[in-house]
Amino acid sequence: MVLSKKGTKIDQVIHLIMSRIKTNEILPGGKLPSLRKLAQELDMSVSTILEAYERLIADRKIEVRRGAGYYVKDKPYIPHIDTSRKSKNTESDPFWVAHQALVSGENCLKPGCGWLPIDWMPEQIIKKSLRDILQKTPETLLAYSSVLGYEPLRQLIAERINYHGSSIQHDQILLTDSSTQALDMICRTLLKPGDTVLVDDPCYFNFFTLAQLLQVEVIAIPFTPHGPDPECFALALKKSPKIYITNSGIHNPTGASLNISTAYKILKMAEEANMIIIEDDVYADFEAIPAPRYAALSNFEHVIQVSSFSKSLSASFRCGYIAAKQEYIDVLTKIKIATNFNSNQLNAVLIYQCLKDVQYRRYLEYRNTRLNSARVHVIHKLMHLGIEPWTLPNAGMFIWCKLPSYIEASALTKLCNDDQVILAPGNIFSRSKTAEHFIRFNVAQCLNDKVFKVLEKNIIGKHSYDI
Repeated sequence: MVLSKKGTKIDQVIHLIMSRIKTNEILPGGKLPSLRKLAQELDMSVSTILEAYERLIADRKIEVRRGAGYYVKDKPYIPHIDTSRKSKNTESDPFWVAHQALVSGENCLKPGCGWLPIDWMPEQIIKKSLRDILQKTPETLLAYSSVLGYEPLRQLIAERINYHGSSIQHDQILLTDSSTQALDMICRTLLKPGDTVLVDDPCYFNFFTLAQLLQVEVIAIPFTPHGPDPECFALALKKSPKIYITNSGIHNPTGASLNISTAYKILKMAEEANMIIIEDDVYADFEAIPAPRYAALSNFEHVIQVSSFSKSLSASFRCGYIAAKQEYIDVLTKIKIATNFNSNQLNAVLIYQCLKDVQYRRYLEYRNTRLNSARVHVIHKLMHLGIEPWTLPNAGMFIWCKLPSYIEASALTKLCNDDQVILAPGNIFSRSKTAEHFIRFNVAQCLNDKVFKVLEKNIIGKHSYDI
């Protein structure tokens, strides 16, 4: 970028740095050139560069980190409310992508969404359970639940968690209205502005968007096919993070699973750093062979687990839970009473009835077999288009794929959106914005051949145009 000739030399340096920030040449959290390097680049004195940097620090545009240099301040993301309701090209905005998937019509295909098709859900089990709960006592149907939530469901959740090797009591489980609410409650309890949070890169976008809204610093740890990169995790500990948010079962968006070796390494480092791991276990019912759980390996020392039932039963069932040591549950229960007073008793009773139904386990086996078949089919079709899986998942609905080098995910998303096919471009899951050539596909939502015809048309069309 050409140096402006307006104003003093200090003004010129400030203008140059701000221009690089606004054009994303230097991203939030990115490191600025050293004083000496920039002075040499611009043929100016070090004192001039220092004065410019000092003014930018005073304006809260950049910050100095002792022993590390100068960095662009990492501002929290505040979503813009568009009152004009005009469509915008924001294919890399996670809120926009999620909104498109939720509000799009029946004729729109959603290979990028994060849920199963309606006809894959256990409709008959739900209808039977609805009939069953009508026979419950008035207290069950009409009264408030206990502050922790419906006890039979908490007992069942404890049994399911202990199946993975933990030893937890039902009084260590707090029901919430969703796993998102659970995560929000935990973060607001454990964090304050300026704290540091670790997330995977890529990860479920709500993890880092929530952290940003809480005005904490977010550090992205590269995720491998076996879990978070231990070396990068160790380096990040120098920032004294308070929590690490992750999926330890089936990972969203990659579909990968944590292995035991990586799990032990990460857990040991977390314990030594006295930080908390928050593991989202929402995809537990999609596994054939359970992956290691941080909660089980530590018996909930330095680990809090959250989950919900929306992925396996129904998105309409707004019920999640927090499983943790008693001291955390005691504090979080007070937060729940203050902010929500009680949880949805009817939803909890209905979920309990569904989970106890003898047909539910058979449904899971059938659904997971169906997903395995869909995964093989979709991977084959994508590879025919030059779209390569990053890893081959053993279970779940997601595959994380790399596009041909000549097309970016955001561009393909825009083209396919015009054809009523909603994709999930990689950068909505990447805090570092390094996944421009990746896309998350939901194999259960890719069984309509139109998905591949639209992909082929737009990939080939883009390639021909570029040539």
